[in-house]
Amino acid sequence: MGISFKRVINYYETDRMGIVHHSNYIRFLEEARCYWLEQLEMPFPDFEEQGITIPVLGVNIEYKHHVTYGDTIIIEPYVKEYSGVRMTVGYNVTDLKTGKVVLTGETKHCFTNRNLRPINLKKANPEFNNKFQSLLE
Repeated sequence: MGISFKRVINYYETDRMGIVHHSNYIRFLEEARCYWLEQLEMPFPDFEEQGITIPVLGVNIEYKHHVTYGDTIIIEPYVKEYSGVRMTVGYNVTDLKTGKVVLTGETKHCFTNRNLRPINLKKANPEFNNKFQSLLE
């Protein structure tokens, strides 16, 4: 299921060279991930209401091309790995105007209860588990 998140670059997100500061991409990926989960009918508030959190365990980004103020990027998240306890979300980010790949990356997550103890989504929420599982196929 190819869900795309469109993001216009703001001036304050650029650095002295006029390009997006590398640290902002982590925020952009989170915005895309939240949007993606909403489109999959699994918004973050639904997880939280059930006492489930999805902390980030790691971020890996490879920068390929820069973008500047006013550019629009397209972020396409997808499930790269999923076990029920852990999940890796991959991202392809492209420049809307040029079609150039801006970056590829991934965020690693686990599912926990409110006390940050790992849980298995297969047991905690079989419906969400099935949705994530189907995105691998």
